[in-house]
Amino acid sequence: MILNLIRTLVLFLVVVVAIRIMGKRQVGKLQPYELVIIVMIAELASIPMENIGIPLLSGVIPILTLLFIEVTISYFSLKSERIRGFVCGTPSVLIENGKIIEKEMSRLRYNINDLLEQLRAKNFPNVADIEFAILETSGEISVIPKSQKRPINPADLNIPTKYEGIPMTLIIDGYVFEKNLGKVNLTKDWLKGELGKFGIQDVKQVLLASLDTEGNLFYQLKSRTV
Repeated sequence: MILNLIRTLVLFLVVVVAIRIMGKRQVGKLQPYELVIIVMIAELASIPMENIGIPLLSGVIPILTLLFIEVTISYFSLKSERIRGFVCGTPSVLIENGKIIEKEMSRLRYNINDLLEQLRAKNFPNVADIEFAILETSGEISVIPKSQKRPINPADLNIPTKYEGIPMTLIIDGYVFEKNLGKVNLTKDWLKGELGKFGIQDVKQVLLASLDTEGNLFYQLKSRTV
């Protein structure tokens, strides 16, 4: 029983490290070869867990081999457009200048219902509003609406806007990110002083605190448990 637990833990850690090295991507964003490698890694990890008679290395070595293959392919894909096109494919234009490209739809075995479903998912229920629709290599559709159907933005109305950056996270669940404070030239003492203005004496009480680019401090306290 203990042996099973140890083998499972080792294989779990190996798979987690392998997936982590492969990079951060959602399953739907994976390239075909990446999806194949992940499925194979999962299968290879399950075999030694189910059968104690199979040496642990019989699962670990193939997993590491697949990881090496994935990293190698990714590296050469970064360096070569030709290899990237062969391994990952190229985007396909399904709607061009407001017209559905039937030949391309047929080549990809992509039917009209699939296209309409994807457009609805992008909040474009009317195909007449679309100028271009491009099927990306990940399987996602990028939609470019006709100019008359695009949302109005401040630039269209010549309205000047202020710079908006990303708020800096300062506290999460009572933990102070001093590195982030340093990025905005502030200190932990400053943060405690600002929280003290709201009657907060202990940073451990804070669930989340962040500072926007205009210097406004947002915070939320943890819910009190009885």
